[in-house]
Amino acid sequence: MGKIVRFLFLLELWTECIREMTTGNHTSVTHFILLGFADHPELSWGLFVVFLSCYLIALTGNLLIIFVTLADAALHTPMYFFLRNLSFLEISYTSVTLPKILANLLSEDRTISFLGCATQMYFLLFLGGTECYLLAVMAYDRYIAICHPLRYLVLMNRRVYIGLAAASWLTNFLVLMGHIAAIFTLPFCGSNEINHFFCDVPPVMKLACGDTHRTEIAILLVALFFVLLPFTLILASYVRIISTILKMPSAEGRQKTFSTCSSHLLVVTLFYGTACTMYLKPKSSHSPNSDKLIALLYSVVTPMLNPIIYSLRNKEVTGALRRLTEKNVLGHQDFLLHLWRLCYFCKIRKAL
Repeated sequence: MGKIVRFLFLLELWTECIREMTTGNHTSVTHFILLGFADHPELSWGLFVVFLSCYLIALTGNLLIIFVTLADAALHTPMYFFLRNLSFLEISYTSVTLPKILANLLSEDRTISFLGCATQMYFLLFLGGTECYLLAVMAYDRYIAICHPLRYLVLMNRRVYIGLAAASWLTNFLVLMGHIAAIFTLPFCGSNEINHFFCDVPPVMKLACGDTHRTEIAILLVALFFVLLPFTLILASYVRIISTILKMPSAEGRQKTFSTCSSHLLVVTLFYGTACTMYLKPKSSHSPNSDKLIALLYSVVTPMLNPIIYSLRNKEVTGALRRLTEKNVLGHQDFLLHLWRLCYFCKIRKAL
């Protein structure tokens, strides 16, 4: 009960802080303008179609992963429990940015309120940090399954894997409130135009005036905690996994074992490659065009590719999808057969 009261107090304090920022003397900016592709208006409709297609593919693919892994009893394992969490996270992540991007492409009004910008940035960082730790937990799951197969069900029991998933979601929940407050309490006394698609840390920090050194150090420390720490855990897990795989006597066994974690390894490479490039490079090396390109990769392309990677490269998922499809086809055929029989008997009764 005390933790809940403490959380509610911090939440109210954060809300009051943001409200003070929008009305007090900290800043003369009350809203921001997301420029996006404003310098290329002729591309608006084409980009709208591309982004809408990516959004629908990401939603459909991740929802399909959730449905298939829930519907097939053979996939009720810790690995696919974590995969369902990842798919739900990707749906949430794309929904934080893409609807606003799509709206801005069709509208001349590209404004976002000060509080709206802070809220969008909070959920972006919250979901991104959660994905970092969730990928680390998935790597740990593969480590237990490959290096300790006989003890897997004991070490990765229901209580453990639910607790690990919950910890991934809750680790950065409160930390980022202070992080966002530190960024948006900076004075914004110049331009309010963000040369980006959404409210991300580097483009917003460029608009701050005054001394931002302490805030930049805080941002770097948070990035180290949410990016490098879980990445180190992933690296340690895969060092042990690869060491175990190389000790296997048969090439077929090594290939089969490695295939169980190849999809996860590919997703980790895509996600961490873009995240490290965006948040760990020096401020002086940030440029609007490169930041936009990297942002497209981790906010649009990666969530769209994840379900494709896990479905095409995973025989268990493709097998479950095939079984569900065959079951639905057979069920549809049985329904038509029963309907035909019913009509046939109705005709016989009518003839009699």
